[in-house]
Amino acid sequence: MVAHDESYKLLFSHPQMVEDLLRGFVHEPWVAELDFTTLEAVKSSFVSSNLKRRDEDVIWRVRWQQRWLYLYILLAFQATPQPFMGIRVAVYVGLFYQDLIKEQKLTSQDQLPPVIPIVLYNGATRWSAPTATHDLIESVAGLEQYQLQIEYLLLDEGTYSETQLAPLHNLVAALFRLENSRTEPDLQRVLESLIEWLAQDEQDSLRQAFIQWLKWVLLPRRLPNVAIPEVKTLQEMKTMLAETVQQWYAQAEQQGWQQGWQQGQQEGRLEGWQQGQQEGWQQGVLAGEIRGEIRGETRGKAILLLQLLASRFGSVPTELEQQIYTLPAEQLSQCVIRLWSAPCIEDVLPKQSPP
Repeated sequence: MVAHDESYKLLFSHPQMVEDLLRGFVHEPWVAELDFTTLEAVKSSFVSSNLKRRDEDVIWRVRWQQRWLYLYILLAFQATPQPFMGIRVAVYVGLFYQDLIKEQKLTSQDQLPPVIPIVLYNGATRWSAPTATHDLIESVAGLEQYQLQIEYLLLDEGTYSETQLAPLHNLVAALFRLENSRTEPDLQRVLESLIEWLAQDEQDSLRQAFIQWLKWVLLPRRLPNVAIPEVKTLQEMKTMLAETVQQWYAQAEQQGWQQGWQQGQQEGRLEGWQQGQQEGWQQGVLAGEIRGEIRGETRGKAILLLQLLASRFGSVPTELEQQIYTLPAEQLSQCVIRLWSAPCIEDVLPKQSPP
C-alpha cells in the first residue's frame, strides 16, 4: 500500500497534473481566473488527531485574483466509499489551518485563506457518501448555525466514460483512462497519447512518475503475482506490454492453478487422514491425495479468479466467494474471460437460475 500511495502522490506532485485536474474536471467559474504559473507545492508538518503525520495528501496554492487559494487534494484510494469522509476532511482542513497560523504567525487581525478540499476516489463501487458535513449531522431547528459546515469536491474516477475522457488532451484524463482500462489495447492507446504529450526533456520527471505508477500500482492490480520487469521509458513500457502481456496472463493463471492444486492436495490429505481412522490410515491418505489432485486444478482456477476480481473490484463479498468455489472448471474459465469487460463484479459470474 505504501508504493500505491506514494505513486499517486508522486504524480500529483507535478504542477501540470494539478492544472489538468482543475481545468479538465472542475467546471466552476473561479478555475478560469487562476494564475497557473504561480502553482506552488505546500510542505506542511501538521499531524492528525492520532498524532500521525498527514503525508499521503497533496497541498498546493495558486494565485486567484489578489489572494492565495489553497488546494487540498486528498487521495481517498480505498476499495469502497467512506461514509464519514466529510468529517475527516473537516478535521484535516482544520489541522491545516492550525499549521498555517503557527508557521505564518498570523495575528488575530489576519484572515485565513480559502481552501478547496478535493477528494480523488478510484474504487470499483461508485461514491455514495455525503460530500457535505450538514448531511452527516442531525438537523435540529434553531441549532443549524452552530453545526460544522464544510463540503468537499468529489472526483470519482469510475463515473467518467471512455467517450468523455478520450477526446481530452489532459494528463489526468489519461490517468483515469488507464485506471478504467479493460484490455491491453486500451492501455496501448493511452500510452501512445502519453508518449506524444510528454515528449519534452523538461517532462522527464513526470514521465518517470507515470512509469512508476504503472509498474507499482496498475500492472500489479491487472497481473497479481507476476514480476514486472524494469523499464526506463514509456515507449519501452508500451513495447513490453505488446510483447509479453499474454505471457504474463498465462503465468498468472499457471501460478493460480499451482496454488489451488497444492491447497487441494493438503485438503485431500486431511480428508484422507480422517477417513483413514476407519479404513486404514495409509489407504485413506492415498485416496485423499488422488481426490486433492483431481479437484486441485478447479480450485486453482477459483483462487485465480478471486485474485483477479479483488485486484479489479476490491474485496469480494462472501456470498460471491462461496459461489465461485462451487463452479466447475469450465465456468471458471469463462468468468476469467468476462472479467476484463464486465462493468461490475456480478456480471463476471454466471447468472443463477431463479428457484
